[in-house]
Amino acid sequence: MRRFLVIAIPLATIILFLAVMLSGNYLKQPLGNNDDIPGLIDALIRDIQNEQWEIVGQKADELNKAWEKVVSRVQFSAERNEINNFNITLARLQGAILEKDRLSAIIELKEAYEHWSQLCR
Repeated sequence: MRRFLVIAIPLATIILFLAVMLSGNYLKQPLGNNDDIPGLIDALIRDIQNEQWEIVGQKADELNKAWEKVVSRVQFSAERNEINNFNITLARLQGAILEKDRLSAIIELKEAYEHWSQLCR
């Protein structure tokens, strides 16, 4: 029995860690209606192009809330650098929205989408 435990516990631990580290692609997918980050980015781009700034501000808040939900799921399987880059991009997006700068907001959203696609790759 002791030999079994000496082998089984480390093996189960390694399998568990591998499962957590490789689960990023599944965990970053939307699990509900309010954590679809690519969908929110696309909706924000359309609203910015139509210059509907009130709606853009609300959707940017929704994007931040969705990101907070997703980052708690993928934090163990994603690179910390990509998470930080996505956070910085969202902060710059808030500044562009505050100034109603269409060009900068769209650039930041495209960059955010690129960070999203690189997350947990």
